Amino acid sequence: MRSASFKFSTLLALVSCLAVAACVTINVYFPAAAAEKAADKIIDDIWGGSGQPPANDNDKRGAVAPDRAKDVLLAAAHSVLNLLVPAAQAAQADLNVSTPAIRQLTQSMEARHAQLKKYYDSGAIGLTRDGLVEVRDQNLVPLPERNSVRKLVADENADRANLYREIANANGHPEWEMDIRTTFAERWASKAAPGWYFQDQNGAWKKK
Repeated sequence: MRSASFKFSTLLALVSCLAVAACVTINVYFPAAAAEKAADKIIDDIWGGSGQPPANDNDKRGAVAPDRAKDVLLAAAHSVLNLLVPAAQAAQADLNVSTPAIRQLTQSMEARHAQLKKYYDSGAIGLTRDGLVEVRDQNLVPLPERNSVRKLVADENADRANLYREIANANGHPEWEMDIRTTFAERWASKAAPGWYFQDQNGAWKKK
């Protein structure tokens, strides 16, 4: 009788630990592939590019229980983990980037891009490593246009910062804001047109 009670208590403790582990996975796991897919879609909308096929990430983190089929406790624990973890992963398969605030920011950036493009093309402005835009060489901007360019860049950066924050908040994870910003920074640079400038990880300017 004592043995059965011990096994039951052990099962409850093990299942509790697995449930906690699954919850931790839900809270801390940043879906990098989904973020890249979302970033590519938004960048294509803003820049009007044909886009590139989204990265195909087969992120399979299903837990594998040791091969002890005859051990009732481990088999039960494995079943619980299989129910919890895939459900958490499925909930994070895609990021929500369709809120009214995100759509408004995207449309604002799309309209502004028509004005910014010639400055990307000339090398006057470039893409920074932190997902923003910077005046790289003001000498490439005609003097009468410099104030206008500075305002365009400031407005663009305000929209970008708000976009990263809105995406994190829309998906219930404000703590993802920096990860989303980093993902966008990489995708802006990757999708930049030939001749445009971007910063590498050390902050040095590179020409695409």
